[in-house]
Amino acid sequence: MPDRLQPPRAITRGAHPHWFGYYDKLQFGPRGRRVLGLAGGFEGRMPAPGDRVRIGMVDLADATPAAGWTTLADTSAWCWQQGCMLQWLPGSEHEIIYNDREGGRFVSRIVNVATSTARTLPAAIYCVAPSGRWALGLDFARTGRLRPGYGYPADEATAGEAAPEASGIYRLDLATGDVEPIISLAQIAAIDSPHYDGRGMENWFNHLLVSPDGSRFIFLHRWDATGPAGPKTRLFTAAPDGTDLRMLTDAGASHFIWRDPGHLHAWARLRPDDEWAHLLFDEATGHPERVGKPDRLTHNGHMTYLPGGEWILNDHACGRDATRHRTKLYLYHVPTDRRVDLADVWHDNRHAGPMRCDLHPRASRDGRRVCFDSAHEGTRQMYLVDIADVVG
Repeated sequence: MPDRLQPPRAITRGAHPHWFGYYDKLQFGPRGRRVLGLAGGFEGRMPAPGDRVRIGMVDLADATPAAGWTTLADTSAWCWQQGCMLQWLPGSEHEIIYNDREGGRFVSRIVNVATSTARTLPAAIYCVAPSGRWALGLDFARTGRLRPGYGYPADEATAGEAAPEASGIYRLDLATGDVEPIISLAQIAAIDSPHYDGRGMENWFNHLLVSPDGSRFIFLHRWDATGPAGPKTRLFTAAPDGTDLRMLTDAGASHFIWRDPGHLHAWARLRPDDEWAHLLFDEATGHPERVGKPDRLTHNGHMTYLPGGEWILNDHACGRDATRHRTKLYLYHVPTDRRVDLADVWHDNRHAGPMRCDLHPRASRDGRRVCFDSAHEGTRQMYLVDIADVVG
């Protein structure tokens, strides 16, 4: 490993923001040369239903920021934290998928970037199965209202209802467009557990992710949107049809990732008086083990396992002053307790709250490069860092 890594380089530039969104999506194309992104026209406020952003890709072979950008489409179904769920369709060389609006409803679109052909599906997606054959979605209007920054502004039919039967998680067949409701808020709120006290409050779902083999998926059940410590949370897994529900914790959970088909890594706790920690759950038994040492793998962040399962890519907020806040990007090697810092950036407080610019680091499919969003140079842009010499 070299004594110093090359600093991250900007792959977008300009007076307007460019970013991707969440950390658990396929941003890098199959060959690693092209990365997807969004281009907006403003910052400093939440999006309105009519605000559109451009969807594009950057050719990493072009060393000049912005010169390699190609616009592919646009959308009005987006948010600052997760974009429009833009990603390469798993198993496809040329197709991407993202969310949009059409005729007053949310839809998803699959576009072939080589031929510009497109087709529209009748529901928005949250995550896509590794097979590329089906996806999961939720009530983006409800989530956006109760957790600003994670859904889309829209009229909401179930506003004010605590746990409606009509709002929940659905499965979308990407070939036929068939939509099947699989878990409702009414169903999940009827499940008792020692630390669930959300009856009578508005409940919602957030953060869905299918396992690497497509056999299970994970989701967060949340309530108490106005609580002083943030929303209360239960973490569940289920089979792809919504059956065989398993609760891993009801005392709090935040970001998570599948390490492999049988294990889930989450920033979570098991009891309300426990300290929060990086926990690795055996998905079948629910047994947790702590990951890493507290002084090395620190704080809540957006974690990803690189190929092989030994290296964790993560970011975390680590301080602020009167006008700025600070975030670090790093790699953590689980077997040796080794940490390698990749970036240390400051953002001004325009990029805070629901409009914050989390780094949301995304690794290339071979685990040798990392792309992240940052506003440390004034506007939200995308940056690339080469980690090949670290991970070997």
